[in-house]
This record gives sequence, C-alpha cells and structure tokens, in this order.
Amino acid sequence: MMRVISTQKVVIKVGTSSLTYANGKLHYQAIEKLVQDIVDLMNAGVQVLLVSSGAVGAGLGRLGWLERPKTIPEKQAVAAIGQGLLMQVYERLFSQYGQIVAQVLLTREDIADRQRYLNARNALNTLLTLKVVPIINENDTVAVEELKFGDNDTLSALVASVIDADLLIILSDIDGVYTKDPKSYDDAILLSEISYSDLVEQVNPGGAGSSRGTGGMQTKLQAAKIATAAGTGVVVANATEPHVLLEICQGKPVGTYIKPASEGLRNRERWIAFNLPCAGKVEVDEGAYQAIKFRGKSLLPSGIRQVHGSFSLGDAIDIVSESGTSFARGLVNYSSEEVARIKGRKSLEIEKVLGYRHYDEVVHRDNLVLLS
Repeated sequence: MMRVISTQKVVIKVGTSSLTYANGKLHYQAIEKLVQDIVDLMNAGVQVLLVSSGAVGAGLGRLGWLERPKTIPEKQAVAAIGQGLLMQVYERLFSQYGQIVAQVLLTREDIADRQRYLNARNALNTLLTLKVVPIINENDTVAVEELKFGDNDTLSALVASVIDADLLIILSDIDGVYTKDPKSYDDAILLSEISYSDLVEQVNPGGAGSSRGTGGMQTKLQAAKIATAAGTGVVVANATEPHVLLEICQGKPVGTYIKPASEGLRNRERWIAFNLPCAGKVEVDEGAYQAIKFRGKSLLPSGIRQVHGSFSLGDAIDIVSESGTSFARGLVNYSSEEVARIKGRKSLEIEKVLGYRHYDEVVHRDNLVLLS
C-alpha cells in the first residue's frame, strides 16, 4: 500500500555505519549511491538537506586508528581531519552531476540563541531557494560537551524543525523500527507505519548503535519525537536498500513511517521546546497543572511547590507535575533564587517579598509550550 506523504522539503540523515567500512575508512561506493539518489530527487523538484555523519570515521581512517578517541581534544582533532576529507568527497561526487553543495557546521549554541537560530533558518532556506544542497554536520572541532547535540539523529530533527521540513529520512544499518531489538529477538516485528504515541507504547528501542557511530534506535526515536511534534513526518530505513530515497519519496512502504502530529508546534514554540538547554525545573500543584495544560494559563507563583536547579531570568525551565512528569517548558521571568522566595504566593505579594514586581507570571503563556 502506497503512503501519502509530502516531500517538497526533505532532510536526509545518514549515519557513520552507512558511510564507512568497519575499519572506519570511507565507503565511496555507498556515498556515490547516496549522491545519485539525492541528485535525482533534486531534479524532480525536491528540496534536500543532507545531515551527514562520517567526519570522525573518516578521520579515524586517515590516521589509521581502529577505535573512536575517548578524550574531547582527540575527538575534535579527528573530526577536523575527517570533515575536510568528507566534504572533498561530496564536492567531487556532486559536481559530476552539476549539483552545487554547501558545508554548514552547527553547534547547539547556534540554535539556542534566538537571533542565531533565525540566521541559520534564513541561510538554509536561501540555499534551498538557490537549489543548493546544504551538507550539515555538528561543528565537533569547537563544540564543548555541554553545547553538543549529542548525535546527528537529534541534529537532523532540529534542522527539520528549523526549516519546516515535510519529511525527515533517517538512514541507518537497520530496516526500520521494530517491536523489539531484532538483533536479540527472533520474534521482533518491523513496524510499517505508526504514530509517535503508538511508538512509545509499543516499541523497545534496544541499545546503542555501532562502534563507529554515536547513535542507536533510542536516539532515532528521540529524533522522531522532536520532528513529529513539529509537524514533520519521519521515515527510518536501511541505507543499503536500492534507491531507498527515491522509493520513500514516491510513497512506497519502505522502512518505518512515523506520522507527524496533526497540529505541529509553531516556530517559536519549537525553538523553546527543543532548541534551548533546560536550566532547571519547578514542580507545580494539581491546580496549576490543570490550568496550564488544559486552560491555556500562565504559570503563577501561587501554583509552585518546589524549585530545582539554578537558573536566571530568560532561561528555559521545565514545569513538572506532582508525579514528576515534565509537561511544559517555558522562558522564566525570575531567577531560581527569586522563584524559591515567591513560590506559593499570590502575584500581588511578589513586590512585598522581593521589593519589586517586574512580572505577575513566573512563566507567561506566550513563552510557554506544552510537551506531548
């Protein structure tokens, strides 16, 4: 049965294991196959962004190392060596078909800052308008641990969110999403089409990925959560499947299709929900939970029970129910120290406690997004 999916603007993520051999060296035939499919999509009028792993793997191959480095400086050095090599390969292969490419290196900080987020969005959309393929990777050479995306599955989902992609295709060394880890269970069933809510309930994602990569099914499911919440469909498929990109974009039932939320988050909501690091959290009572989740209200100090973490005005914080579930995230109007002093108080009492009252709300509804 054919799938009905929109493919005008597509983000393609390909993992290290799909681009390199077991020894870490680049698999040129696999890369050329990927390039050919992308060029065919571009010729058919599809706008394509490629989030490509492989820089560290390429660096390992160039250095003759057999295992990924353990220290951050070594990882950064290997990535610097490999990124140039990887882009040389892409440039050469795409140029054979007359296709222009552009290298885009991002850190988490680039999309945590609102102005830089908008700059990245505008730059990527301009490249697509010019019929250029942006080849995106994390800027591993300068990214520090606390500002890293962590893996390219997450990066690809955030890129899809930034540019309002119709579809995110995650290519790996597995056929799709299974009910169980197929490497450990013979009765694991490949799921053809699911919603994310069904996925959370039904699927045991298994462990980490290959030794050459940083991902696994867990990171792919987390990426799917981000993308589908933003209104982008996700397909997880095997990179070795013949013409896999073309078949997916033609609606053929390849891999697992994870359907997007019926009403995706708006751009600013996506930025708050997914692109900002969480600086802390506040626990609220049942009344505040009901008011925020079901009646569209702001977070007032009267509904706050506990404050966790250290945060400043303007930071993103999670709002947590009495059961410990994070159900909302927002930009806070007071520091953690100030919130700890005014928690449980009415808004009119803020000035009495603090000596000033800049806002009635701890988190205003306009700066708050519900987390599914």
